[in-house]
Amino acid sequence: MNLKAFSLLIVAAAAFSGIAGAQENDPARCTGTPPPQVQAAAGSNTSTTKKLPRLVDLGASKCVPCKMMAPILEGLKKEYGGRMDVQFIDVWKTPEAGKEYGVRFIPTQIFYGTDGKESFRHEGFFGKEDILAKWKELGMDLGSK
Repeated sequence: MNLKAFSLLIVAAAAFSGIAGAQENDPARCTGTPPPQVQAAAGSNTSTTKKLPRLVDLGASKCVPCKMMAPILEGLKKEYGGRMDVQFIDVWKTPEAGKEYGVRFIPTQIFYGTDGKESFRHEGFFGKEDILAKWKELGMDLGSK
């Protein structure tokens, strides 16, 4: 990682350090309950619709590691559409989302199971193979088209 990228990461971490402290006493963060918009999306599925595992990436369009994640997320959307829901949220454009999700650093990837509950959280760049390996480790069979 070059000095400029590292500096951006430090600035992003400092910007969200206040958010992390505010989230420590939030029971939703302790139980793995997703923010309301994730609950609504998970609950909007009818019994005839298969509930999908969901990957939420929280970052910013001008953050270097976040920019590196963008093509990976787009590729996952295309390759695993209908088997996994992939969502990107720019926390610099919508800072309230960073608070709702308890983001401390960007990028942050949050893995939600088909039950809508948070299964895993990762901070920093996460490659495609790492993401797929994590889904497998969590017991999600994304299969092939």
